[in-house]
Formats: sequence, structure tokens, C-alpha cells
Amino acid sequence: MTALNAPVLVVVDHLRGALTTPSAEILTLARQLAGDGEVAAVSLDPAPDVARLGAYGAATVHVPDLAGLPAESSAVAGEAVLAVCAQVRPAAVLLVSSFAGKELAARLAVSLASGAVVDATAVEVRDGAVTASKPVFAGTWSTTCAVTRGTPVVAVKPTSVEAVEVTDPVEPRVAGVPVEFSAAARAVQLVSRTERPAGGRPPLAEAKVVVVGGRGVDGDFSLVEELADEIGGAVGATRVATDEGWIDHSAQVGQTGVTISPRLYIGAGVSGAVHHTAGIQAAETIVAVTDDPDAPIFEMADFGVVGDLNDVLPQAIAELRRRRG
Repeated sequence: MTALNAPVLVVVDHLRGALTTPSAEILTLARQLAGDGEVAAVSLDPAPDVARLGAYGAATVHVPDLAGLPAESSAVAGEAVLAVCAQVRPAAVLLVSSFAGKELAARLAVSLASGAVVDATAVEVRDGAVTASKPVFAGTWSTTCAVTRGTPVVAVKPTSVEAVEVTDPVEPRVAGVPVEFSAAARAVQLVSRTERPAGGRPPLAEAKVVVVGGRGVDGDFSLVEELADEIGGAVGATRVATDEGWIDHSAQVGQTGVTISPRLYIGAGVSGAVHHTAGIQAAETIVAVTDDPDAPIFEMADFGVVGDLNDVLPQAIAELRRRRG
């Protein structure tokens, strides 16, 4: 059996009122898993992006009544999604593997007496069961997990699936869902919220192309940023670069930073220390540019250039611009 032929519930995220790309990717995945079953969405945003949800196959959009409680609280979010689960009785619950998504997945699995798989890079149905694949042990092993009891909860890494709209979208039915919140959920108060300013580049964890600068940039990220902007990518950094203060710590990629799974990773001046490469194992194509021919990153690179990044990157940028005319 390659599909569940049963309802699949997707916890969707919104940013400034718009459906996020990772949520669109997971809705696409849900359609593959559901087969003849319905794809339902649960939105913790009281004004969901209904048109986009329908474009990616959601037949019903469930909107829990949060009673003024903060959706940022995992207790509130968990009890709201559980109220929807009680109505839908899904065969599986999918959500984005963000920091908040992983915490929510754990809460849901405990409450549903099942199990959770987070940071999944592939999900499929085998012998009627939902199985998820993910790299472990700093990317040295690839594992496949199956939740054998209860309702599987799977948090999927961004960019693991290509978001594809349905050919004949139908406007979803929007259904309000009452929720009886526990005293523990009501005990949390949101004191303040500071929204991170929007930049012109895609978020690091969601980007399909990432250009990373390491020690070799020697404090100057201008070429890394120029190349990233030329190919519509995000900018990342190694721990050395962030520790030196050359770039904000939010750009750190690796075991103690952001784990990424882009279609294309370009490392400029990156040696390939294990605490960094642990965060890029899921990249489809790895390109390395460094002047050290013995750098460990060449052992995992699909394409490597031994050279000074200050010579190589300007040539790459110029060639990209020439090809675009």
C-alpha cells in the first residue's frame, strides 16, 4: 500500500497572514500520503490563507477558538490541535520541523499515546504504516522510523518536498473548533512579542539554496552575500565566523546552529569540521570552494574548487550574470 486512503491532518503556519512555503510543501506531501482520503489543515491563525490552502489541496481548514490565549504557547497549541484531532480522527498528523513544531509534535504524540518523528526528510506509506526517514549521528547514518501505535506525528524538515499546487483547486470549507483549555494552558501569558524584521533573502532553514562563509572569508561576507543574492539563496556561516562576530549567530549552520537541507549548498572558505557538516548532510548537492586541498569538506562535496574564494566567487558571479544576459 502506497497511500493511507484516510484523512491526513496538517498543522499549517502563517507569516504575516500568508501561508508559509514549508506548510505548502507539507500539504503536497499530505496529498501523496492520503490517497483517496481527505487532507485537512488546522490553522492557529484566526484568519487563515484559505485560497492558498485550497490551492495546495486542503479540503477543510479547522480554526480552533483559542479564547485569546497565545498560539505561541506549546500547551495552547497542543490542546487546540488535539481538539481538531478528536473531530477528524486523522491517520497521521504532519507539521513543519521548526523549533516550535518539534515541541508541538512531542506534546501531540504524548497526548495521542503514539510516537513522534522530527526532522524527517522523507515520509511514505509502507505496508499501511507511515514511515519517516531522517539522518542521525551527525549525518553519518540514515534511518527509517515507523510509529507502530496510535496516530503518527511527523515533523518534516523544510525543502524536503517540492510544493506543488493541485490542478483543480476547490475552496476549502472553514470550520471553527471549540476548545476546552486546561488550567495549565491558561496559566501561560504572552507578555511581549518582537517580530524579526523581514529580509530580502529566504529564511536559512527554508532556503533551497544556501551560501555559507567560513574562516576563509576572514571577516568579509560581501562576496558570500553577493553570490547568495545572485542565485536567490540564503546566507549562512560556520561557528568560527559567528564566534568572531563577523555575522549574527542566527546564521550559524551546524550541530549547534541551524540544520539545513537545501537543494544546493555552497561553502566558501569552509574547512568542513564535523560540527558544521552535521548540519548540511541532507543537502542534495554540495559545492566547496577553499584554498586547502586537504580540507575535510572535499570528502563529502559533489563539486570542489581548490582556490582563493576572492578569486573564484567573483568569476562565478560574473559568469552567472553573463548567462543571464
